Amino acid sequence: MDSHGRYEQRVVWAVVGTGIGPLLLAATREGLVNVVFHATGEVRDTALERLASRLGIRPVEDPGSPLLAEAIRQVEAYFAGARRDFELPLDWSLISGFHRKVLRELAVGVPFGSVVGYGALAGRVGQPGAAQAVGMAMGANPLPVVVPCHRVVESDGGIGGFGGGLEAKRHLLALEGVLPEPLF
Repeated sequence: MDSHGRYEQRVVWAVVGTGIGPLLLAATREGLVNVVFHATGEVRDTALERLASRLGIRPVEDPGSPLLAEAIRQVEAYFAGARRDFELPLDWSLISGFHRKVLRELAVGVPFGSVVGYGALAGRVGQPGAAQAVGMAMGANPLPVVVPCHRVVESDGGIGGFGGGLEAKRHLLALEGVLPEPLF
């Protein structure tokens, strides 16, 4: 608490090694607020600057923080194949409007080991025909992996795009049993 008895906003972050490379996890008192792919060097620094700008407070590296401990544990368990669902409080403050609506539906309505088409997801949120807007929401997802945008695919069977790269999307879908493991 600050000197006026109010809770101070705090943003903490850590980098976690995973099967798709290092992920930056950031959390506030409300919950996990950001997950960033390829979180080394300039990518990490740029992500932290953007987060500071958006939240109005400088993130502090604190991998031992109680705000991050459970998120780190669950992400590690997911990549080890020991967890199918994330049960974490999420801070949705980095996304709003249609994008938030789509991502919330994705988070609760598309379980581990399944996929949904962009158009079908648009229909689920009452906007049939908004497949491209759903694609934009996936690209704006501040919480990839935890809010599983990798589970959204093209209606013709194509894998679609992915902010972490197509190799990472294939790896995540293979981890969930949707695609076969690569032979090499």
